[in-house]
Amino acid sequence: MRSSRAIGRIPVRDVRPRVECGRRPAKAVRGESFEITATVFREGHDAVGANVVLKGPDGRRGAWTPLRELAPGTDRWGAEVTLTETGRWTYTVEAWSDPVATWRAHAAVKIPADIDTGLVLEEGGLLLERAAAKVPRGPGRVTVREAARRVLDDALPVAERYAAALAPEVDEVLARHPFREFVSASAPLPVQVERERALFGSWYEFFPRSEGTAERPHGTFRTAARRLPEIAAMGFDVVYLPPIHPIGTTFRKGRNNTL
Repeated sequence: MRSSRAIGRIPVRDVRPRVECGRRPAKAVRGESFEITATVFREGHDAVGANVVLKGPDGRRGAWTPLRELAPGTDRWGAEVTLTETGRWTYTVEAWSDPVATWRAHAAVKIPADIDTGLVLEEGGLLLERAAAKVPRGPGRVTVREAARRVLDDALPVAERYAAALAPEVDEVLARHPFREFVSASAPLPVQVERERALFGSWYEFFPRSEGTAERPHGTFRTAARRLPEIAAMGFDVVYLPPIHPIGTTFRKGRNNTL
């Protein structure tokens, strides 16, 4: 009996590009940008986030690539990625609950209306402490922890505490290291990255036997090779050789007949 892949708390559906349900790789060329998209949704009204995980031909993870909602209310998310090495890549879309964005949406309603202000700010400060613990050691973690301390400091004015939670420097850190809960992932999908010549080229149809000399009227590969620099100078970058047969020979009913 064939088992099916379990759907996570936050479903990730209709991931693209995908060829034959992932049985064959999508195609790209080195340095080409293309869009990865997926449908991401969840129950309730809490905020969600998504990102794509790239793995190169050597199996190493690529850079963090967040997805954005392509059109509000459509649940369709996407991001442009650029693959810089040839070979077989894979990509996986991850979706997750975004508790910081959820809190900010609630706070934007309650704090201006002076509803449960102290409780809302305490909840936000504790949430930022948890988020800081997920940030790698360094200035970024210090920035988020300092913001959490100010949000929790009830000796400060409400406006100052609230502003600390929305500071641009906090946004910058959490954009690079978001606080993620209930992470769900799609199945990995393949992408074959080729050299640029696989995408386009200017082709020259070349008949080697027409490149002979007075001494040898029928050309060879060696005599034809002398024309390659001239062909390249005309702007061609691919040489196409038509089918090559022995001179003066036909093939009929499996027999070799000389004309």
